[in-house]
Order: sequence, then structure tokens, then C-alpha cells
Amino acid sequence: MSESASTGQVKILLVDDRPENLLALEAILQGLGHQLLRAGSGEEALKHLLGEEVSLILLDVQMPGMDGFETAEHVKRREKTRDIPIIFLTALEAGGHQAFRGYSAGAVDYLAKPFDPWVLRAKVGVFIELHEQRRALQRQRDRLQRRAQRDAEEMLALLERVEVATADAPPDVTARLQPPLAALRERLEERRR
Repeated sequence: MSESASTGQVKILLVDDRPENLLALEAILQGLGHQLLRAGSGEEALKHLLGEEVSLILLDVQMPGMDGFETAEHVKRREKTRDIPIIFLTALEAGGHQAFRGYSAGAVDYLAKPFDPWVLRAKVGVFIELHEQRRALQRQRDRLQRRAQRDAEEMLALLERVEVATADAPPDVTARLQPPLAALRERLEERRR
């Protein structure tokens, strides 16, 4: 478990090629209690995502080299990062084509600069909460799946004892028991996987 997961602190990745924009984002978000990670390019953002468990990405659209759209496409292709919400930030005219391209690349929201700091803070709060709820549900699903596998293994062990105990039963009893026991074994084997 990562340090941020154990302390409850989430990480937000801020991606912009202009240091002054990163500084402004940090100033807006610093009071929320989240760890803010900086990346000056799409490539640097992808490197962060290799080793960090990030809960939200604020991503500038216009950057030299790998732009925000291409960066988002890379993020969404990876199993580990595909569910991280991305909010695009752009100085471009927020025309329909650009917004559509942002949503197509996997963004959950698209804000045009200059944006209202309070709106950004509110959106960050909502998307962090949704992402954390999704992760909590995933952890619960994993626990339930492990429990179901353990229960299936226990039931299979019990079934083996029943099969051994009925092996010496009269042939007519054995013939009646074999189909339901075989069906039960098959269902338990599936559940154990």
C-alpha cells in the first residue's frame, strides 16, 4: 500500500509546460490537503504515473512535444491509470471541436483559462471524492471475491469428504448422488477461479 493510501492523502498531478501556471494551480489547490505533483510536459506526467498512485490529473492542452490530448490518450490506454479522472485546462477557445476532442481523449471535464479558482476547487473536490469512492468499491469487490474463493475452497474440501463418505453407498444411492455432486463441484470450481 502506498504512503498516500495509508494516510488518506490523495495525489493530484498538475501538468503544464509553464511554471507560472503550475505555481498558480498549487496556490489554488494547496489548502485542500492533497499532495500536489508537478509535471512540465506530457512525458514527465507519464513518468510520474509509473511510480505514483494519482487520484486526479489537471492537464494543460497546449504543450510542446506531447500535447494534453496525446498525454490523456496514453493515460487512458494503461490498465493502471485508465480510471484516473482528467480535467483539461486550456487557453484555447473552448469551441465545440476542442471540447469534443478533450472528452474523446478521456477527460471528465474541460475548463477554459482563465477559470474561476473556486469552480476549479469545487470540481477537484467532486472528482477526488468520486475517484476515491470508486477505489473503495474496487477494494470491497476484491475482498468479497477473495472471500468467495475461500468459501468455495472450503466447500470443495467438504464436498470431497462427502464423496469419500458416499463411495461405499449402495449403487442406486451413488447413482442418484453423482449428478448433483458433480454439478456442485463444477459450480464451486468456477467460483474458486
